[in-house]
Amino acid sequence: MPRSKELSERLRNTVVDTYKGGSGYKKISKQLGVHISTVRKIISKWKECKSTKNLPRMGRPPKISNRTGRKLVQEATKNPRVTSRYLQEQLAESGIHVHTSTICRHLNEDGLSARVPRKKPLLTKKHKKARLRFAQEHVDKPDGFWANILWTDETKIELYGHMRSWYISRTPKTAFKEKNLVPTVKHGGGSILLWGFFASSGTGKLFHIEGIMFTKKFWKKTLVHQ
Repeated sequence: MPRSKELSERLRNTVVDTYKGGSGYKKISKQLGVHISTVRKIISKWKECKSTKNLPRMGRPPKISNRTGRKLVQEATKNPRVTSRYLQEQLAESGIHVHTSTICRHLNEDGLSARVPRKKPLLTKKHKKARLRFAQEHVDKPDGFWANILWTDETKIELYGHMRSWYISRTPKTAFKEKNLVPTVKHGGGSILLWGFFASSGTGKLFHIEGIMFTKKFWKKTLVHQ
């Protein structure tokens, strides 16, 4: 729950004195401009503790206010690529100095967690228009049409995974232990090219391509062996 601003001791004493004078909660609330629930709590506390002084609150006061927290969430939602370091610098310019872990924790509480972004082919406006046109032209095709369609694709698998993002779990000062390292090589390092296909009837065989893949020669060779 957000922490409310504490009322001054003078105002709380005024609430109690007005109550002693015979005024009810509603009248005190309207007269002093204090919410009725606040008036009720002040009177209840006075009856129990015989004091209106500020008592120490439990827990450490938050460094990021609710308003600032909403701005952080809005910024991260608007630009998912924004870093906690950038947000930290923005807060520092406003006089709020917090650790990046505090910012990350606040974003996590609002459901914004750091994730590895999914990869997909870059689509230009031309690509998007072509795909939309293809979908519009084939949306009413019967099932028999799709039964004669063969979908194909190829992929490259690298031995040392240059194109992959790695995450490891390790303790401090162990970054250069062999088990915590990802090996790299300067030239290649070994990879294989695979080609496969599927149709409405199911998936086909997976082919290992040696050298450069030439579409016409490969299709001719593949269809003959099928």
